[in-house]
Amino acid sequence: MKVNILFGGKAGQGTNILSNILGQALTKIGHYVFMSREYQSMIRGGHNFNILTFSNSPVYSNDSQLDLIVALDQNTVDVHKGELKKTGEIIQKEGGENMYFAGRMFKILCIDFKILENELKNLERFEENMIEAKKGYEEEKKEVCKVVLNKEKLIFMNGNQGVSEGAIKSGLDLYYAYPMTPATNVMTELAKKQIEKNILVLELENEIAVINAAIGSAMTGAKTMIGTSGGGFDLMTESFSLVGMAEIPLVVYLASRPGPSTGAATYTAQGDLEMMRFAGHGEFPRMILAPGDPKEAQELTSQSFYFSQKFGIPAVILSDKHLAESSYTLNTNPKIISSEKTTSLKRYQSHEADEFGSTSDDAELIVRNVKKRIAKEKEIEKEAKKFEEFNIYGKKSKNIIVSWGSTKGAIIDAIKDLDVEFLQILYLEPFPKIKEKLEGKNIILIENNATGQLGKVIAEKTGIFIEDKNKILKYDGRPFFSDKLKEEIKRRLK
Repeated sequence: MKVNILFGGKAGQGTNILSNILGQALTKIGHYVFMSREYQSMIRGGHNFNILTFSNSPVYSNDSQLDLIVALDQNTVDVHKGELKKTGEIIQKEGGENMYFAGRMFKILCIDFKILENELKNLERFEENMIEAKKGYEEEKKEVCKVVLNKEKLIFMNGNQGVSEGAIKSGLDLYYAYPMTPATNVMTELAKKQIEKNILVLELENEIAVINAAIGSAMTGAKTMIGTSGGGFDLMTESFSLVGMAEIPLVVYLASRPGPSTGAATYTAQGDLEMMRFAGHGEFPRMILAPGDPKEAQELTSQSFYFSQKFGIPAVILSDKHLAESSYTLNTNPKIISSEKTTSLKRYQSHEADEFGSTSDDAELIVRNVKKRIAKEKEIEKEAKKFEEFNIYGKKSKNIIVSWGSTKGAIIDAIKDLDVEFLQILYLEPFPKIKEKLEGKNIILIENNATGQLGKVIAEKTGIFIEDKNKILKYDGRPFFSDKLKEEIKRRLK
């Protein structure tokens, strides 16, 4: 059993709160839920919608066809009625507020109203919301009762929350950021826990100030992290090179969105992989880790702190809007590793320097310093083998999918009954040894970008080139739907 529900309305009508309350409730009673968000770059008006998919078994993506549309305005019906299944229904009422529809949905799905009441206690305007919710619950006469209680303990979390939790569990001291969608919510999540977790969150005037302040903090021994999106990171690249030269441990969270420039600011894309591989001038080691769900976001954030502290390098957590703002049901605890602070108080330089931190142009010293920095790449590569650098899902097959990041969920849902295996890359730098797993197989590349950037990395690192006809690339700012992706995969199987 799998149900797809779309909640739509204008910005400011509360579609996100409405769908999140239902998602939390379904998770608490033992269901698996996946919820994605789509919204325009405006505070009021426009068209925002969330798609919530729930099931008795694990689910990590949405389908393109809807079982139910919950419309807070007529525009939602006009835009999405073509996506409704023949058996699907539309729930709407002129003037109905979001908690009115929450009441109706809890009644339709036969969820105890007390669960909704408890959820509303976490919000403002409790009395007003309760009146609306009771009204909706009482007015709704239909009960589908598709919810089956499950004793398994589950949590509901999005990718930004995963990164935040991973940072806290890794001993974060300071987080610097300038607000930029879709990374902003890491700042707000951490800010809410400053006192409880003894961390400091600072919003500065721009991205250049953010990375320079972070460098200063990291030099003093503080475990430091910064967050931004592609356009913000563009401003940081000169100082990113300073991190590499001075061997400063710094964790960077980059949540991608479409570019170039402002692009489609509130939508998703995986277009920043090449930027992160080559950002900064000169040659210096860095790590790039790409989680595919909130559990991996916690784990790879933890590993980013481990490697940055151990080797004095920048470590990048590369995500995107889809993972950052989509909520997943999780039933396993993340593996968090401890990382010791290794920074010592000394003189730091942007210039080549001797062992005392004094500027030097000596040719032999420059060669020694360069070799020392580059040698770290081999050390990091060796250390990375202690961790899961990639995952493999599905059946062992002559057909193999390769991908990274947020595409994971739709791929796993799409291949459940197909003759294909899926190799998910977690470590993009250093790149894992996967050549033997790809040789002689029908390779299918899936990415949310226009140029197949992971495919280029695979060609560079393994000498294996993926045929254009086997590349499934989506670059309209939207994520993959599992049912449509399944059809694309089937056409490429041998």
